[in-house]
Amino acid sequence: MKSLNDRWLRWFGPIGLYAFVSLFFRFDLYATSTWRALLVNVTIAVTAGIVCWQLARWVVLTIQHRYPGLDNTRQRLLWLLAVLPVLVGFAWLFRHLLRFLIEGTFNYYTTAIELSRNIGIQIFYHFIYFAIYEGWYILQQWQRETVQTSTLEKVSLQSQLASLQHQVNPHFLFNSLNSLSSLIGDDPVQADTFLGELTAVFRYLLQASEQQLVPLSDEIAFIRSYFHLLQTRYQDGLVLDLSADLVEKHGLIPPLALQVLIENAVRYNVILPDNPLHIRIYTTLDQRLHVANTLQRKNLRVETAGAGLSNLATRYELLNEGSLLIEETPGWFVVSLPLVSEGRLAEVG
Repeated sequence: MKSLNDRWLRWFGPIGLYAFVSLFFRFDLYATSTWRALLVNVTIAVTAGIVCWQLARWVVLTIQHRYPGLDNTRQRLLWLLAVLPVLVGFAWLFRHLLRFLIEGTFNYYTTAIELSRNIGIQIFYHFIYFAIYEGWYILQQWQRETVQTSTLEKVSLQSQLASLQHQVNPHFLFNSLNSLSSLIGDDPVQADTFLGELTAVFRYLLQASEQQLVPLSDEIAFIRSYFHLLQTRYQDGLVLDLSADLVEKHGLIPPLALQVLIENAVRYNVILPDNPLHIRIYTTLDQRLHVANTLQRKNLRVETAGAGLSNLATRYELLNEGSLLIEETPGWFVVSLPLVSEGRLAEVG
């Protein structure tokens, strides 16, 4: 926490306070005083002001050391109120002692109004001392806790984001290896092609898991390999339609976002050769990427179709880059994602 550099304030602050009080509260007294009386009063006021400032500063810092942090603000304020009469009393007596040392006499107050005015001025001085040091301390503590809270929230969000990015269907590898095992005996050439695509898929999975955003073109290249593995399993029951402009389209999306949407479509819809599942991926002029699939839902006893979409929606929320839109049109289930500008890659990478 940055400490208050008050070296000059401790010396010139009392002079400024004295000038303010003299101008607005004691102008009538000083306007009628002789030069000698004025010089004595200034000497006493400034000397006492410097001493009382140092004493009040020490008291405030001592209380802050004993009761640190925003949680102890109430205790500190109560202690300051408790010591206020002591400090005011000391300031009043110290000024009279200085006057006695300079003039050899005490300054007697002839009216209660004059006495209350002098004590009131001392109370005002000490409220200023407290406000400067306790106010600065509270401000610095608040800023520190705000920074700490923001840092903790950022770390928490990054941790959640990393966790969500790694939530890939654990059955995918098992199904892929089963398909590869069948191809090795039936069609070695196709098995070799399948193995190459499988390698490309897992290479991308390893690389993308370390990033928060990836270029759309990279994700499309991954989806081509990923879909090849799916089509090897489902044959004519699965059809993918990629818009022609996707490769040239600029923009970023969270890694594996398309994989989540395709996996969601495959998992919760009927796939048959005579009733194929069509999946379309395309962009629109409003800088959104759409993934649409024909609606032919399976009859599931437990509805869990929203898990993958919820995770993906949370990833976008954590990135603070817009939100998913889910829509059902006649015969189609459509999810659209905002395309993030490429300038964000340097910020989150």
